[in-house]
Amino acid sequence: MRILDPHIHMSSRTTDDYRAMYDAGVRAVVEPSFWLGQPRTSPASFLDYFDSLLGWEPFRAAQYGIAHHCTLALNPKEANDPRCTPVLDVLPRYLVKDNVVAVGEIGYDSMTPAEDTALAAQLQLAADHHLPALVHTPHRDKLAGLRRTLDVVRESALTPDRVLLDHLNETTVKEAADSGAWLGFSIYPDTKMDEDRMVAVLKDHGLERVLVNSAADWGKSDPLKTRKVGEAMLAAGFSDDDVDRVLWRNPVAFYGLSGRLRLDPPSPDTSHQGNSILRGGE
Repeated sequence: MRILDPHIHMSSRTTDDYRAMYDAGVRAVVEPSFWLGQPRTSPASFLDYFDSLLGWEPFRAAQYGIAHHCTLALNPKEANDPRCTPVLDVLPRYLVKDNVVAVGEIGYDSMTPAEDTALAAQLQLAADHHLPALVHTPHRDKLAGLRRTLDVVRESALTPDRVLLDHLNETTVKEAADSGAWLGFSIYPDTKMDEDRMVAVLKDHGLERVLVNSAADWGKSDPLKTRKVGEAMLAAGFSDDDVDRVLWRNPVAFYGLSGRLRLDPPSPDTSHQGNSILRGGE
């Protein structure tokens, strides 16, 4: 079983997770920039974070045979903080980097006017840079949030077939599918979707344009949830080819729209800017 996890926050995970993921079949990941749990206080903290997603994390992943890419953006939650919004002016010089395969996560958290502005601006940035967009649908009022998201997408220069609508569930999947966008599902231990619900969605709606991710972060999450979905699919009667389509070929097709997806990890080096995952070397 080969897996591309299309949404995982590896900067919050340990190197042991990389090893376990490789053993489970994960060969590539995409790490979206996101809220860190504590508010940032200036655009400069975003830039250091972006630099780590472009340098340190690909280095760490390569030590374990995993190709690492990222998506960069002003996330929906911090779009409401005027201390953070100037990062929108700096994003263009980061969106030209080779390892950036989409603009994201963008979208809605509380569905405020500030989030409207940030979403529209970053959809335009995606169109300007010929990148797809990873869109975070809100965890509250999901159907209303999806509809508001789709309204903004339809008014943008980015066509729906270059948009991945993430954090979907049973209440939003039909309208998301009807829009022509790609469909993302986050599998969590206690919240969002679980393996059995995901299998039921696949039975009802099919495999077309469906991506499954762990969205693993600093909260209670599991970076092996993609593998567990694959196992649940097989147990439910899906074929090996079906599993490969959902866990590998679909995410490769979506992020391949960037023209930048590279599935072979770089040769591992012993250190990154003087730092080693061995914390000082052998």
